[in-house]
Amino acid sequence: MDIFAFPPLTALLDAAYGALAGLASFLEPLAGASSAALAVVLVTLLVRAVLIPVGFSQARAEQTRARIAPRLRELQRRHKKNPERLQKEMLELYRSENTSPFAGMLPVLAQAPVVGLLYTLFIRPEIAGHPNDLLTHDLFGAPLGTSLVSSVFGGTASPSTLLVLGVLIVIMLVVADITRRVFTPAPVEGDSPLNSPTMLRVTSALHYLTAVFAVFVPLAAALYLTVTVVWTLVQRTLLRRRYPLPVSATVAA
Repeated sequence: MDIFAFPPLTALLDAAYGALAGLASFLEPLAGASSAALAVVLVTLLVRAVLIPVGFSQARAEQTRARIAPRLRELQRRHKKNPERLQKEMLELYRSENTSPFAGMLPVLAQAPVVGLLYTLFIRPEIAGHPNDLLTHDLFGAPLGTSLVSSVFGGTASPSTLLVLGVLIVIMLVVADITRRVFTPAPVEGDSPLNSPTMLRVTSALHYLTAVFAVFVPLAAALYLTVTVVWTLVQRTLLRRRYPLPVSATVAA
C-alpha cells in the first residue's frame, strides 16, 4: 500500500518536492549539479536550528535525570517487591523534578518525518504524476537517489558512488565512536542487569545504528543523517559544558 497515494500526503510530498527543487534551482549557479545536495544540507541545518530550544531542554533533562539517579536507585531498592508502589513513587519523583524518563526524545521524533520525506523524494521516479527531476542530481558524481546497498547489489556502483557514500558512512562511524566514548552514562550501581556484558555491548552498538541505516537509504537521506549526527555531537558538547552532569555521573564518560 502506497501511503502517499492518499491525497493529503500526495499534496505534502509534492509541496516538499517543489520546495526542495526550487531551492536546488536557486543554488544551481553556486553548486552546479550538486545544488540539490547543497539544498539537502541547508534543509538539515534549518531543521536543526529550529530544534535548538529542544536541545537545551534535552540537556537540562539529562542533567536532572543524572542528579536524581541516586534517589531512583533508592526507590528501586526500597520497593523492588512492590512494582505498583515503585512506579507510583518514581512518577511522583519525576513530577516533582518537572521531568520525565522520556524527556529529550523530541529531536528524534521531530526529524523522523523529514528523513521519511527525503527518502521518499529520492526513490520515486514520479512525484504527484510528474517526473522527479531531483533524481537527475548528484554529489560529486554520485546520484542522490542511490544507496550503497542498491548500487553494490544492483551492479551500478561507480567509484564516485562508493567514495562519496563511503566517506559519509566513515564520518558517521567516527562521530558515533566519539559520542560513545564521551557520552556513555556511568554504570548503574549495584547488581543491575544493565551492567551485564551483553547489555553494555547492546548499549554501545546503538550508537552505530545511524551509520547502519545510512547504508540502505538514498544518498540524499544519508547526507541529511551525516550533517545531523555532526551537529548533534557539537551541540551536545557545548550544552554539556553549560549543563554539566554530577561528578558521579561522568566518571565513566
